[in-house]
Amino acid sequence: MLALTSSTGKLGSAVLRSLLEHKLVDPQNLILLTSSSIDAPSLAPYKSAGTQARSINYESPTPETFAGATSILVVSTPRISMDFNNAPLGSGREKHHIAVINAAVAGGVKHIFYTSLAFGPHSEAGVMRAHLRTEAYLSSLREKGKVRVTVLREGLYNESWPLYLGYYDLKKDRERGEIVLGGDGKICWTSIPDLGLATALVISDDKAGEKYDGKTMYLSSSPDGAKTLQEIAELVGKERGAELTVKVVSREEHVRYYVEQKGMEEPSVEWWSSTYPALEKGECIIHDTTLTDLLSTKGVKPQKVEETVKEMLAA
Repeated sequence: MLALTSSTGKLGSAVLRSLLEHKLVDPQNLILLTSSSIDAPSLAPYKSAGTQARSINYESPTPETFAGATSILVVSTPRISMDFNNAPLGSGREKHHIAVINAAVAGGVKHIFYTSLAFGPHSEAGVMRAHLRTEAYLSSLREKGKVRVTVLREGLYNESWPLYLGYYDLKKDRERGEIVLGGDGKICWTSIPDLGLATALVISDDKAGEKYDGKTMYLSSSPDGAKTLQEIAELVGKERGAELTVKVVSREEHVRYYVEQKGMEEPSVEWWSSTYPALEKGECIIHDTTLTDLLSTKGVKPQKVEETVKEMLAA
């Protein structure tokens, strides 16, 4: 039995759709874990197909939640506020991750797949802090022989370009001419549907224990299609018919601008601003063909970020 957390989230739902659409797993062997209501309309089609839906409390998950599951995909929690103000070890998002991991192991899960993020292995980006802490915890459990572990470092979403591009608002920023950023660098943008399929192929593999145990895998598109935020801004400007440029400033200036000029909360901006120095270091240029190799087995080619930009602006 395979259990999935965040079954109604962006990545989790993409994984779920891929598992079923490509018939990678018998629906009756799927357990959908959600912090939302198990009666949510979004889960209805999957329940009708034969999957089980169970509630999960990330604050205090119980081993019973994972009863019958032999493997689990743990999708990182979106509660980013837990990471703010340089949250000490055990207080950031890893708190929820570790609680789920411990309950899963206690409930009999033998293999944990964890969705991390495709930054450098020793990144100082705030967004990676909880991921690295969770990865380290999983590694310690594996070393003790308690569980098999596979870390999936998912590429930066095509669909998240507005966040990286100065919190660009698709509806309100049509007239915005300049984006202030604390740095820039190329990113191997990767679409959520592509990540969903690649992840589904890994976690459903009958030989996953042999092939993937102990591995940290990067699921990311090719550097050939990598684009900087300046290049994304140019794409946006072209689509909307009005030039859009990027102004690179210091990290301190970046924080001050979004707090004072845009009225954003300082802890949030401070946390996110550490992303830009990581981009400048080239952390998000991923030289790994795993994603494209996996997609090719289903005749799928990665979606280019420029296609996603056009679709989002058109919508």
